[in-house]
Amino acid sequence: MAETWQDHTGAVAGGADSVERVADAIVFAEPRSKLTRFALMAFSAGAGVVAAHYFAAGVALETSTMWLLIGIAFAGGLLSTWSPCGYSSVCLLRPNGTFSLRNVLAWSPTLVAHAVGYAFGALVIGGTLGLVGSALGVQAYLPYTLPIFAVLLVVYGAHQFGFIKVPYPQRRCQVPHDARQRFPKWMIGLLYGFSLGLNYLTYVQTPLLYAVTGAALFSGSLAFAVGIFLVFNLGRFLPLVLNALPLTDASITGWLARHQENAALTDAILLVGSGFALGAMLLA
Repeated sequence: MAETWQDHTGAVAGGADSVERVADAIVFAEPRSKLTRFALMAFSAGAGVVAAHYFAAGVALETSTMWLLIGIAFAGGLLSTWSPCGYSSVCLLRPNGTFSLRNVLAWSPTLVAHAVGYAFGALVIGGTLGLVGSALGVQAYLPYTLPIFAVLLVVYGAHQFGFIKVPYPQRRCQVPHDARQRFPKWMIGLLYGFSLGLNYLTYVQTPLLYAVTGAALFSGSLAFAVGIFLVFNLGRFLPLVLNALPLTDASITGWLARHQENAALTDAILLVGSGFALGAMLLA
């Protein structure tokens, strides 16, 4: 029997300007104990130090820091969409009809347009931060900003682990879901890609976005700033590819909901581990 694609139907009433409003980053349905979370945090710190020792030994600090930031940028982008909340946007771009190669090919312009939108978003936000950083000459202050950067990664990791509460400024909205009733699907893909690719117009559930933003600004490099946001947005874009598979919206969203806590813990582990890894590289 043919597998039928399903559209998400969670649009909010209220006209063309209606948007999906979402909760804060962490919603633990079955939270792990404080002891378990503390053990995971300690493990993350140790793993970060060990990784820095083995993979950054003999490597210039600038190079090792760059690759660390690129790695967490991709992971952060993936985690930002890999949730029921994040996927609720891209599932609106699902192909029409039953699963078939013909329908997937007919849907491919939407996929391409969505990718182009993300690329433009990265160009705008990365380019702006890169130009501002370059104009201010912030790269000269890297010896002072990198230790602060490492501490902030750990602090936001502790936030994600649920031990402390720190400011998490975001526009807690999603893209307007009723746009699918006003535009062709490929245009929706382009508009969604651009708005999501700017990252601050909609809610992003991982503070790794702040790490990417800080890296883009304080690099003082236009190329690096655009590049790191392209990597982040690549991670955000990839879950849309799931819509080319014979999987229902309900099955994907259900899996994401069941693993929501694991995603938040993964985010916390990456933040703490990266902070300690950067600290170890600075002290080496």
